[in-house]
This record gives sequence, structure tokens and C-alpha cells, in this order.
Amino acid sequence: MPQAGSTGTPEKSLKPGLKNRHVGMIAIGGVIGAGLFVGSGAGIHATGPAILLSYALAGLLVILVMRMLGEMSAASPDTGSFSAYADRAIGRWAGFTIGWLYWWFWAVVLAVEATAGAKIVHGWIPWIPQWTLALILMVLLTATNLFSVGSYGEFEFWFSAIKVAAIAVFIVLGVLAIFGLLPGTDSVGTSNLTGHGFFPHGYGAIITGLLTVVFSFMGSEIVTIAAGESRDPGRAVTKAVNSVIWRIIVFYLGSIAVIVTLLPWTATSSSQSPYVAVLDRIGISGAGTIMDVIVLTAVLSCLNSGLYTASRMAFSLAERGDAPKAFAATTARGVPHVAIWVSVAFGFLAVIFNYTSPDTVFLFLLNGSGAVALFVWTVIAVSQLRMRRRLEREAPERIVVRMWLYPYLTVATILGIAAILVVMLFDHDGRPQVLWSVAVAAVVLIAAFIRHGRSRATEPVAHDPLPADR
Repeated sequence: MPQAGSTGTPEKSLKPGLKNRHVGMIAIGGVIGAGLFVGSGAGIHATGPAILLSYALAGLLVILVMRMLGEMSAASPDTGSFSAYADRAIGRWAGFTIGWLYWWFWAVVLAVEATAGAKIVHGWIPWIPQWTLALILMVLLTATNLFSVGSYGEFEFWFSAIKVAAIAVFIVLGVLAIFGLLPGTDSVGTSNLTGHGFFPHGYGAIITGLLTVVFSFMGSEIVTIAAGESRDPGRAVTKAVNSVIWRIIVFYLGSIAVIVTLLPWTATSSSQSPYVAVLDRIGISGAGTIMDVIVLTAVLSCLNSGLYTASRMAFSLAERGDAPKAFAATTARGVPHVAIWVSVAFGFLAVIFNYTSPDTVFLFLLNGSGAVALFVWTVIAVSQLRMRRRLEREAPERIVVRMWLYPYLTVATILGIAAILVVMLFDHDGRPQVLWSVAVAAVVLIAAFIRHGRSRATEPVAHDPLPADR
């Protein structure tokens, strides 16, 4: 690996505390967040029924990226995941830059999710200030992560299980309602899909929809980081990558298909969850409260995973000399406690900015991390393009997960991501995200060259891409 704990003494390393069921459920439901439950309304309203094609395109992109990442992770599991592979395949500058950008992304997400969760809870107990509730949520999940990696896995297992069960029930009820099999419902057929045209805003709206949904898939790569702390990383990654296709088809395309079939797209809005609207339509009482509980679960899941992911990336960077050595310090339970505290401290600082400077400092934080997902996916694709050649030359038997139609689909994926970035530059909402994210990336890149010097930063790490199993 370095697998969980490849450097240092056993007392000063990560420990394989995640069970197979933890990793499996993280792979299935970990990526499902509030962006799907709430944010999908804006995409449907802007695109119409054709939003299904936007989700399909975004899902295809994620499937290809995860296949590439899975190929590298199954052959050489590493807690640093794509950041470590970029070190080896592209150069120190790439691993340093993408690792810190990823940490930045999740630290900002902590603030977004803590604020969203606090807003929901504040609706139930309005006498407690929102910032206090945000602090409480962050403290609770920080304690969970500090205790052990197993406690993180257990909480995430149940958070994900609730999300998966909720979507499964939603789809079943929705399908029954579509065919008029629920009391008080009539068959709707395809009237809502074609009544105002499948493309009410034209074919170009598919791209507009793509920009609103692509980021709801961010987080799929977490499972390759978590697998590094499982007892059988290679097997865990293989199973997770193989589940990506049906997971996206069922949970994303399946639930969105139910929504646009049951509801006229004109009945959706960016301010209301389309899931609530569907539950109201089929007569489920208390739909708003039910969805609030599910969204809160999704928010807590994202908080939990965000803190875990940020801390593990900081730990990996420290192990490779790209972050302060203190970030690699671990407790007796194998928890990188310093990296956790630093991540949560930055996250709560961002929460404060969200309340004090939402249109200045916090807006910069959001925009500065807005395109990081696309940067990460690009680095994964370029790393796989180069590492595959090394793997085939040095140890082809270790390629247990293979990217389809290599290198053609890898190149096509890179071009697809580049096309999305170009489209974002011409989009009113997307342009600031690309420009500010590029600016932040440039600062981190300069830091990489300062840290390692020009010659060392541009050279891939002289490291066997297939370290011996431990």
C-alpha cells in the first residue's frame, strides 16, 4: 500500500477496523446526499423530463471514473487513493495538489452540511440558535470519528442503510402509483413525460441539467479510501466498483424516473424537494416531516464521511511528506486524531463564515471548491492512463479490475470532463466556480513546487506501484 499503516510502528499507524459490510454499504449508499433529495428539484425544473438523460450522462462519467480508480485501487490499495496514484503516475506536484484540493473540498462540505442539518433541526427546536446546532452536530460526529474507524463505519453503515431503504420504498410506492395500484391514485402512463414534450427547453437543456447534477455524484471515490482500512482492501474495492453501475441505475435514475413520470415537470421547483411533492401526491401523510428526517440522515452521513475523508487525505499527505508530520499521528486505536481536529476546525471556521460573511468569504470557499470534483476525476483518468502501462509490464496478474476499452474510453472520459469545464465557463453560475477553483489550484500548485523544488515535483515517485501484501 501503503495500506492502513504502511509506515511507522504498528502503534503509529491506521488499523484495519472496517468490516466488509461497512465498506459494502458505504459503496452502495455513501454517495447519496441531500443533493439528490433536495437539489434534484432545480435540475428537473430547468431541464424537464430530459433530466433523465442528464443523470444518465453524469452517471456514465462516474461509472467510467470509478472503473479506472478501481483498477488502480484493487492492484495497490492505498489510504491516499488517487492522490497517491497521482504521485506515482504523474509527479509529486499532482499528488500534492489534488490531495490538498480534495481536503479543501471536504472541509468546506463539512460547513455546508452542518449548516443544512442545523437548519432542519432548528425547525423542530427553534429556541436553539442554528450555529449552536451546527456546532453540536459537528462535535457529535467528531467524537464518532475520534473513537475508532469502526465507529465511523458503524454509523455510516446505518446512515447509508436508512437512505437506501428510503429510496427503495420510494421507488416501490412510486411504481405502484404510476400504474394506479395505490388507493386514490390513477394510472398516469407517459403523460407527464411527453405532455409538454420530453425536451421542453430544447436539447441544450440536457447540458444545463448535467451541470446541476454532476456534483451530486461527488463522493463515489470515498470507498477506495475507506477500503484501505478494511481487512481485505483489494476484495472490498473490487466489489464496490462492480456495484457502481446498478447503484446509479437504481437509486439515481430509478428514483428520478419515478418523479418525472408521476409529476408534471412544471410542478417542481428549486425550493421544494421533488420527493416530498411525490409523496404528497400519492397521499402519504406527513411527507415533509418524513423527508426532513431522511435528508437529515443524508446530511449526517455526508458530515460523517466528509470528516473521515478529509482526515485520511491529510494523514496520507503527511505520510508522504506533503503535510505537517503531526497530521500522521495516530491514537492507540489507529485514529489520526490531529488530522481530524484540523479538518473539523477548518470546517467549523467555515460554518462561522457562512453566518457572518455568506456573500463574501463563504461564497469564495464554495466557489473555490466547486470544480474540484472534475479536477479529481481528471487526475484519476490521467493516472490510470499511465499506471496501466506499468501494471501490464510489471505485474499484469494484479489487474483484477480492468478499465473497459483501454485506452480509448479513458481518453474519451478526459475529453468529456474537459468539455464540461468548458461549458461551465460559459454558464453564469458555473463560471465563478471554475475560475475560483483554478485560482485555488494554482496557489496549491505553487506550494507544491516550493515544497519539493521543480525537479522533484515534476518526477513521479520512485515507488513500486505494486508493494507486497502486508
